[in-house]
Amino acid sequence: MLRKNAMKCCIVSYSRLFQFVVLCGLVGCASSPTAVVADKAPLSLQWEIVASPYSGTNQTLSLLTISNQATDTLDATGWTIYFNNVGTAEITGPDTALAGIGFINGDFFSLSPRQGWKPLAPGDSVQLRVLSRRLKNMTDLPKGFYLVDDGHPEGTALPLVIKPFAQADSLEIGLAARIYAQNETITDVSVSALLPVLPTPVAYAYTTGVFKLDPTVPIITDAAFEPEASYLQSELAKVLDRVPEIAKAKQGKALVLRQKAGGNAEGYSLTVDTTGVVIEAATRAGAFYGIQTLKNLLPPTSWADKQPAIAIPGITLTDAPQFAHRAVMLDVARNFQTKEQVMKILDLLALYKVNIMHFHLTEDEAWRLEIPGLPELTDVGAKRGHTLDDARRLMPSYGSGPDADNATGSGFYSRADYIELLQYAAARHIRVIPEIETPGHARAAIKSMDARYASYLAKGDSAAASQYLLRDLEDQSAYRSVQHWNDNVINVAVPSAYVFLEKVVDELIAIYKEAGAPLETIHFGGDEVPNGVWERSPAVRRLLAADRSVPHTDDLWHYYFNRINKLLSARGLYLSGWEEIGMKKAVVNGRPRMVVEPRFARENFHTDVWANQGANVDLAYRLANAGYKVVLTNVTNFYIDLAYNESFYEPGQYWGGYVDIEKLFRFVPYDYYRSLEEKASGERLTAAGRANIVGLQAPLWSEIITSPERMEYLLLPKLLGFAERAWAADPAWASESNERKTKALYAADWSAFLNALGKRELSRLDHYGGGYQYRIPTAGVAQRDSKLAANVQFPGFVIRYTTDGSEPTAQSAVYTEPLPATGTVAFRVFNAAGRGGRTVYWK
Repeated sequence: MLRKNAMKCCIVSYSRLFQFVVLCGLVGCASSPTAVVADKAPLSLQWEIVASPYSGTNQTLSLLTISNQATDTLDATGWTIYFNNVGTAEITGPDTALAGIGFINGDFFSLSPRQGWKPLAPGDSVQLRVLSRRLKNMTDLPKGFYLVDDGHPEGTALPLVIKPFAQADSLEIGLAARIYAQNETITDVSVSALLPVLPTPVAYAYTTGVFKLDPTVPIITDAAFEPEASYLQSELAKVLDRVPEIAKAKQGKALVLRQKAGGNAEGYSLTVDTTGVVIEAATRAGAFYGIQTLKNLLPPTSWADKQPAIAIPGITLTDAPQFAHRAVMLDVARNFQTKEQVMKILDLLALYKVNIMHFHLTEDEAWRLEIPGLPELTDVGAKRGHTLDDARRLMPSYGSGPDADNATGSGFYSRADYIELLQYAAARHIRVIPEIETPGHARAAIKSMDARYASYLAKGDSAAASQYLLRDLEDQSAYRSVQHWNDNVINVAVPSAYVFLEKVVDELIAIYKEAGAPLETIHFGGDEVPNGVWERSPAVRRLLAADRSVPHTDDLWHYYFNRINKLLSARGLYLSGWEEIGMKKAVVNGRPRMVVEPRFARENFHTDVWANQGANVDLAYRLANAGYKVVLTNVTNFYIDLAYNESFYEPGQYWGGYVDIEKLFRFVPYDYYRSLEEKASGERLTAAGRANIVGLQAPLWSEIITSPERMEYLLLPKLLGFAERAWAADPAWASESNERKTKALYAADWSAFLNALGKRELSRLDHYGGGYQYRIPTAGVAQRDSKLAANVQFPGFVIRYTTDGSEPTAQSAVYTEPLPATGTVAFRVFNAAGRGGRTVYWK
């Protein structure tokens, strides 16, 4: 412990690399600060990667430097540093005599002094050698360090400087060369030849003439489309200097919303001529998507400032989606996002005709929704901060730190908040599918109900204490989940678990009813339940003895989801879940494997199938052929939380590969083997199986999303590739059998798409909805003889450079021709608004 509480303010200087990685959070800062002030932190830390991989292993050797920044000595005992880390971590070599690292649970670790630790005087430092799993990018680094001692019993955050390994910059050079080769295939498309809107409509033709939209042009609507007319009015109020009126009859120029029977439920037609705009559709949803297309036809800078008039080119257009289920999954459980940020994302989804938000509300690390009658779910389960028993809150995860008021570790939506979100989504024709993750990934719920149990037991009310308990108190089963938790699985044999789930379901139904929002299904997760659960549970043994339909613990899976299915069916809902809800354990060729469970095949289960690697490459098609409704959620193409590429400085996971915008764009839903980087094959879709592919989904998991900016960086521009595949009809290259023709067709479409993004859509997103912090790509750079050539993925974006080793700014020279390959040349891509991406330094 520190002998006194007096501490001095410390200033930590960062190198150019540190500035970007630590302070800018890998989202492309416009400029880099030169220092950060630690607010009276008693210690400062530096993590330096020495070797990765280390000595031929799949590990990384790092140096952790602990510096005493206080005016008092750090004692040899009485303190602990806590932090979050993925995988293993241990002090190695002679340093094991000084300190040790202990694993607690999940990603939570502690570092404590041992007998060899000597008191650390003010200004002194100590270095510890640490072995961990191989660190491939900044996402892997430990985070959330804080000190607990007598002076800081609730913990105090410690500043951390990251010093990357020496090879990081040289690896960047190799990556830049590969990016350059990829960009060389992109051709320039003139603005006049661009697709009119994204996603691509079914058919369109430009006509002569231009319509001049100004505030005097009224909105005329059929009665059925009055809500959409009000929405259109509010949207035009954002771009015009006065608000147009909604009138009852057409007199001269007008914006007309007209109901017309027949056609696709979400389809529409749109006509723009000199007399105005006419949108025809059979349903409100169709009219709404016609409005989105009209907004897309406005110049991209329309949202920068309000204008007296906007010119719209003449066009006729018909459109309808390929898939009725076009979903983006937002995980707000692992790290929280505010109601306002979710609304901003809903506006973005609506603009590109995404009609479902799969809302991942519960996890091991947090429960994010108020449930009346179960206040512990948010009093305990929605908070993370320093604790070792989870009695008042949950332990820190993903670097959330000791403070229970942490903006992303803690937080929830009140019932009123959620109703507001539902109404906001419904007005934009977005269905919100709530996910209550069970029986695994349920630690927040389990610990919350444990807190409830302890509270009522202390009052002497054992019946109330046990009413919603989610575990068998006598269970001695031992397991460890993929995320390293040993206490995160609901015991499906205890009756109180179903009392809890029924309560949650009924409260959700009541919330949606009050909001006037559609609720057709509840997602119950079902993934990643580890081996070993329930095997030493007395409650399970009693169930197996009493119910002959459950002969073995492996059959508890069917028992559980059969009960959940009946619970939902009785309320007019169907069950959604990850692919495991349609699978079971079996032995195949002498090895345990998950196979399709036929007993649920005709129960209208909707399975979000993410696994498409290795033996599971054809799993989605196997489930669809067996009768399950399938939402293609392929990890290798749609997991948009995965890093864009293998750069050490690129945020994101990589366990499922790297996912850039092209991975989404090139996806072929009914033959996704064509979409894989490596050749693979498996079971093909039957005609019946094809009919069971209900749609596509792109998940945005939030382990590393600790700010709205990081969220938008990972979401965009990938979302536009997803929207294209989910809405637009399959392009010609998706079914062309001739490989040479396929490549030519694909290259033309890919170039057209990138030109539309670089010259129009991303400029729109600089201003739309207040502006989105989308990722700006790094420049491709390659040495050609004695010169450096550079290019960019998005035509219309600008490359700027410096030759003195400084980071290029919006005022730096524009790259126009190859530069001499001498000294340090820095390349940085800028968008139309002058915001820059990450710099590539060529040494």
